Amino acid sequence: MFAVEVYAAVRHFVFVEGNSRREAARVFGLSRETVLKMCRFSLPPGYTRTKPVTKPKLGPLLPVIDAILEVDRTGPVKQRHSAKRIFERLRDEHGFGGGYTVVKDYVRIARARGRETFVPLSHPPGHAQVDFGEAVGVIGGVRCKIHFFCMDLPQSDAPFVKAYPAETTEAFLDGHVSAFAFFGGVPLSVLYDNLKIAVAKICGDGKRERTRAFTELVSHYLFKDRFGRPGKGNDKGKVEGLVKFARSNFLTPIPVAANFDDLNAMLAARCRARQNERAGRHAATIGERLAADLDAFRELPAVPLEPCEKRAARVSSTALVRYRGNDYSVPTRHGFQKVMVKGFVDQVVILCAGEEIARHQRSYGSGVFVFDPLHYLALIETKPNALDQAAPLKEWDLPETFQHLRHLMEARMGNRGKREFIQVLRLMEAIPKDVVTYAVTEAIRLGAIGFDAIKQIALARIERRPARLDLAAYPHLPKTSVKTTSAADYAVLIPGRAA
Repeated sequence: MFAVEVYAAVRHFVFVEGNSRREAARVFGLSRETVLKMCRFSLPPGYTRTKPVTKPKLGPLLPVIDAILEVDRTGPVKQRHSAKRIFERLRDEHGFGGGYTVVKDYVRIARARGRETFVPLSHPPGHAQVDFGEAVGVIGGVRCKIHFFCMDLPQSDAPFVKAYPAETTEAFLDGHVSAFAFFGGVPLSVLYDNLKIAVAKICGDGKRERTRAFTELVSHYLFKDRFGRPGKGNDKGKVEGLVKFARSNFLTPIPVAANFDDLNAMLAARCRARQNERAGRHAATIGERLAADLDAFRELPAVPLEPCEKRAARVSSTALVRYRGNDYSVPTRHGFQKVMVKGFVDQVVILCAGEEIARHQRSYGSGVFVFDPLHYLALIETKPNALDQAAPLKEWDLPETFQHLRHLMEARMGNRGKREFIQVLRLMEAIPKDVVTYAVTEAIRLGAIGFDAIKQIALARIERRPARLDLAAYPHLPKTSVKTTSAADYAVLIPGRAA
């Protein structure tokens, strides 16, 4: 194929300078047919076939290749046929005697023909898309998988990202509540894929049966929920892009944080900083375009939704309530009663007859017992011999001064000393731990080894007054002996007089 410069020179020689094609062929050393082509085309037309290429050996096997590719579309991505594997199957199973290249060329064309094409979309302001992503992080010194909630506003490309220990119902709800608070309003609609947290069932007519938690979310914030086609993530391509962007930009390198609160504070700062940048071919920044979304948003309700999963449960004989594979303690007086468990992202709250009876830090382990030692002290007081073997008290982090107090009490009062020590522990049911610790330390210093003395010292600390200890009521306190003074006692003060 000749260069464009040769084409231009020949055409100029013929059409501008007025020379004949025969003369051009002689001057440029070309055949007359080549000069004729150059006069017909202003640019090299390239190589073109006059007849389609026939594949006499492959032709009968084209339906076989098409069938293999059709099965691959629904199969695992990592187990789909390569062109080489298709060639080997044609050779071994169908006796194909042709070459690999012709098979490879047909597979490439067939796959391109089967790829989905898309319609460019226009996104009006006031709408959102939601999805979850996964990444790796180091939280509290432990390397773990984190799940991050993403909300994208397609019109402005404004992002919101928040990380959670797991992709759960409460994380899904908390993500929405946090995103709405971050943007300061509620979108007109939110587009989802068919995640099980929101969709309990896809009916035959394409309608969705929503979960109770998702229905409560929609009812509280009054946005319209929309769903993409099953298995078609491109229906919500904007938030799919945000998931990849957040993983590559917000969570790379691997984030290191003391806890999820610190990590989410960093993510929120990154989302705000992103508003100062430009996305795509837009001349305006994301923040400038966000104004149109915010104008279309609905106002936030007066009270935000409580982002938790609610489950009914029953207290066991050991005052434990099971939630998501873990057991959480309640006061023993609620044994065998029906309760309501509220599972938040970071806490588990247990209610009985509408009253909160326990609140614990959420555990994401399996088979974990989460105890509050204070829940069992009233029962242990009636069974003091269980004090040393009570599992809820094993991991109780008490200052060493409490153990010292117990030794002193049992040494002076025997079994009654153990009961009084349990009563001292029960003070923490109503009085802060640091105040009780101060009272125990002060009682040991004063030698006032008794429950009543410690209680009085603790109450005096709270009321900011001196402790009033009646020494007559404490037989174990050290006693002083005071003699009556006589006139003769002053004789020692006179020089030269002996007592």
